[in-house]
Amino acid sequence: MNPNKTLWEKGDFTRIAETMRESGDALVAGLDIKQGCKVLDLGCGDGTTALPAARLGAEVLGVDIAGNLVAAGNNRIKKEGLGNCSIQEGDATDLHMLADHSFDLVMSFFGAMFAPKPFDVAREMVRVTRPGGRIVMGNWIPGDPTLVAQILKISSAYTPPPPEGFVSPMLWGVESNVIERFNSAGIPKENISFSRETFTFNAPYSPAEFVKNFKDYYGPTMNAFEAAEKNGKASELQSELVALFNSQNKSGTGNTSIPATFLKVTVSC
Repeated sequence: MNPNKTLWEKGDFTRIAETMRESGDALVAGLDIKQGCKVLDLGCGDGTTALPAARLGAEVLGVDIAGNLVAAGNNRIKKEGLGNCSIQEGDATDLHMLADHSFDLVMSFFGAMFAPKPFDVAREMVRVTRPGGRIVMGNWIPGDPTLVAQILKISSAYTPPPPEGFVSPMLWGVESNVIERFNSAGIPKENISFSRETFTFNAPYSPAEFVKNFKDYYGPTMNAFEAAEKNGKASELQSELVALFNSQNKSGTGNTSIPATFLKVTVSC
């Protein structure tokens, strides 16, 4: 079994994705997507950015490694009656089922960054983008003081060290690494631009309840709690995460609204 597939099929990421819809809509609204534009959403989950692109009139294909998220996304598409959108299972490191130069826009927000073999990911994204097309990624930033980087930092202290050869997904949040990866796929440095943007998680419940959803449904956090439990430190991990979520919550209503900074990468092919 592919360990990356196992990780993202663990739990139910749709419970986290529900808190990402509003910012997903806003991200896509800023991409200048035109009617009939051919879009690939790589690592699309259950469609947080794929569906908004389809609502704008794009022809959208989503690809994700997790079968349960593919099914959930297609159910969302069916409910909305979006005949211009579909999601299929696939691996961002090997898009053999997709022809060269098939898409006007390849986007991946917090998706392809988690695939292993980042140089293969960059090569495949470039290969399936038409000349004159764009690649846009949203990647979390290592060491950033906002939510997601801090969740991963806290969790890593409770988990065993990664296997030899492991490449941290957070390195997609480092500009020099992004340039190196796309350079190897034939993209010159001057065709790559960066900006730091904000993505906000919004949930109609408390930060402590949000932590519980990560504990129960988000694969990496589930693994951290399982490891912490074996060492008798699960309560410590819980306390650290609740303190983090409470400290970063901007909602004054008892609900949760937590902004997180990410690196937006735009590549001209």
